[in-house]
Amino acid sequence: MMRKATWILGLMMCCSLLLQAQVRHVQSFNKGWKFYAGDDSLASQTIFNDSKWRPLQLPHDWSIESHFSARFPATNQGGALPGGIGWYRKTFTMPASASTKITSIHFDGVYKNSEVWINGHWLGKRPNGYVNFSYDLTPYLQYGNTNVIAVRVDNSAQPDSRWYSGSGIYRDVQLVTTNKVSLANEGGVFVTTPIVSNEYAQVSFQYDIRNADNEAVLVNVYTDVLDASGKKIASSKSPILRKVNQGKQVYADMLRIARPVRWSVEHPYLYKAITKIEVNGQLVDEQVHPLGIRSFRFDSEKGFFLNEQPLKIQGVCQHHDLGVFGAAFNKAAAIRQLRILKEMGVNAIRFSHNPPASTLLDLCDSMGFLVVDEAFDMWRKKKNKFDYHLQFNDWHEQDLRAMVLRDRNHPSVFMWSIGNEIREQFDSSGTVIARRLSTIVKSLDTTRPVTSALTETFLEKNFIAQSNALDVLSFNYKEYDYPHLPKRFPGASFIASETASALSTRGVYVGAADSMHVWPPNFKEQENFSGGYADTTCNAYDNTYAYWGATHEKAWLAVKKYPHIAGGFVWSGFDYLGEPLPYNFPARSSYYGIIDLAGFPKDVYYMYQSEWTNKPVLHVLPHWNWKKGDTVDVVAYYSQADAVELFLNDRSLGKKSKTDSSLHVQWRVPFAPGSIKAIAWKDGKIVQTTSTSTTGKPVAIRLLADRKIVQANGQDAAFIEVQLVDAQGRVVPDADVSISATVTGAATLAGTDNGFQAETVSLKSNQRRTWKGKALVVVQSAERQGNITVTVKAAGIVTAVIALKCQ
Repeated sequence: MMRKATWILGLMMCCSLLLQAQVRHVQSFNKGWKFYAGDDSLASQTIFNDSKWRPLQLPHDWSIESHFSARFPATNQGGALPGGIGWYRKTFTMPASASTKITSIHFDGVYKNSEVWINGHWLGKRPNGYVNFSYDLTPYLQYGNTNVIAVRVDNSAQPDSRWYSGSGIYRDVQLVTTNKVSLANEGGVFVTTPIVSNEYAQVSFQYDIRNADNEAVLVNVYTDVLDASGKKIASSKSPILRKVNQGKQVYADMLRIARPVRWSVEHPYLYKAITKIEVNGQLVDEQVHPLGIRSFRFDSEKGFFLNEQPLKIQGVCQHHDLGVFGAAFNKAAAIRQLRILKEMGVNAIRFSHNPPASTLLDLCDSMGFLVVDEAFDMWRKKKNKFDYHLQFNDWHEQDLRAMVLRDRNHPSVFMWSIGNEIREQFDSSGTVIARRLSTIVKSLDTTRPVTSALTETFLEKNFIAQSNALDVLSFNYKEYDYPHLPKRFPGASFIASETASALSTRGVYVGAADSMHVWPPNFKEQENFSGGYADTTCNAYDNTYAYWGATHEKAWLAVKKYPHIAGGFVWSGFDYLGEPLPYNFPARSSYYGIIDLAGFPKDVYYMYQSEWTNKPVLHVLPHWNWKKGDTVDVVAYYSQADAVELFLNDRSLGKKSKTDSSLHVQWRVPFAPGSIKAIAWKDGKIVQTTSTSTTGKPVAIRLLADRKIVQANGQDAAFIEVQLVDAQGRVVPDADVSISATVTGAATLAGTDNGFQAETVSLKSNQRRTWKGKALVVVQSAERQGNITVTVKAAGIVTAVIALKCQ
């Protein structure tokens, strides 16, 4: 007991020294929580026995831990996973030195209906599961003693979403301690670049200063700008003092940066803006924000310009789940997704249909993605029985303000979206609400256009468009209307906010590649579609799409063709949990992705890569494991070549070239064992070659890790591709086996996946069946350094082992 008391005293002394040394102390509050799946009305009280609760580290999603089942009320549209109620508790100490300061807790996202208590005092409730919020803890903290924070999360009312939401405190939590004179925690500094040229950039600042003391103070508030190497290159510091009365005061400031390096999707250069407040010459607060110097504009005839250079938006829509992590945000998983998208040529992301994790926007800033930040999927009219329409009237302003204030300093964010396929689009209430929401956004930020994803392409039928509250008109699908939009909406700027809704399962090739399938064929059959394939798969040939959509090729060709369409966002970049159209259970995740849930690209990935990058591309599908008598359609995506020649066992089947209406070439080939080889020709010369062979049976497992070293922070992750290979080391695409994964050392198993949309085993399981020769094993680092060993076994196949390090 004495040892424990000494340890607590030492911890309090360390915290006290840290608080004294830092004018603004931002502490990650993710560690040291306890969790209980269920409800207990006494759990909010300080004195409560939580010794049997499960210890864990945030972010956390309890729903993803379950097996998938048709019995859950979220249905397979919500991921076929449970909701329910859960409690979180954390005990922590606050040093006595913090008693003269202001301390608040900040949640980046809790799904949903969260209620928070500190030492038994109720702080408030936040229904929205996707927005950031905070509470002032100062009046209720016990300084020099222990404190208990309790959070109740209620996701029991189902169905409430058209996709998988997750459940719990699934994003980061921070404890922020400041002096009584400080910049506001939310929106304390607003950074803009109203003038950008080759010679200089004007950088403007708006400061929101708070004074929690009883008397007015004189402050010097200014901003230093550092370049990417950390060198200070500009400052707005002056001898002028500003008076801050009790409450809040807003001031403006500016500085110039000579010969600025501009932020772009190819070169996302970031400066750092450090805003400081001094009182009597002493630093009392500072905030650090990214500064990306860029200009952009839309043109009604020519599309989008970034830094006065034309740029076609090559975008995808993304939901928020991260495969085996579910809704729980994981930085390593997010980086992996963004890297895969970047390699495909994606330059923009529409986060659908809610604000993303704040760290995800940091990554978009640094990796070079433009972002559409979207607030709502519905307003007053529901899409599900228990969705946000129940809270919209009371919460829309607070939630919308939270998104804009949190995200407006990110250079990646270039548009605010106030809604997606809003049903008020079809009555006059849409006009009123759209104006109201746009006014809220522009009261906080006039530097970015406001949009809303629309479906109605006739002005007389579209009451949101009639509001004139949208600076850019975003339309979902209906690519056949693109040429008519300028006449229907004179002077407007346009972007395709959703395209395609094409369906595919990785590695599935059935019938003729050019035989089109519309699944479901119409609205009436959407709920009870009886077609499709018996194994609940969709074709990996780009020939299947929902009735409102189009193939990937057709959708992109339309966006590409018309200069007044600034670009498009494909639905979707990755498969996501929930919305498994066209199938009912056991299907539980979407078929829309260009990349499957495990992060393995489908074939159409290479069509986009051939169009969206400068890389030489030559991708041939399908595999070459067939039966005697089969006739197989062979398709090639290519770029930087004039034609592709196909060979079967060294016999030429002829050269073919793309046309203006097609982004691939195709041969119909009678199967013969051996190999097919594709040669890309340009100006009469061979520029690229690829081949696919008939494989033998799987005899071994090959493990490929995306990296060999992970950080010892309890959150970092490595993604290991599991491949079934034959005696010659070739991936076997048509033979699958059950595998088991074991992780020992300084890491744990985060989960396994195979990308198949109708797999019902929990993504947290160490047991998985490969799909089309592949699976995924994800390991998560410990909080200690050491070696990691990952072992993957399968009956009758040589065991595979891979070694990683945690440091």
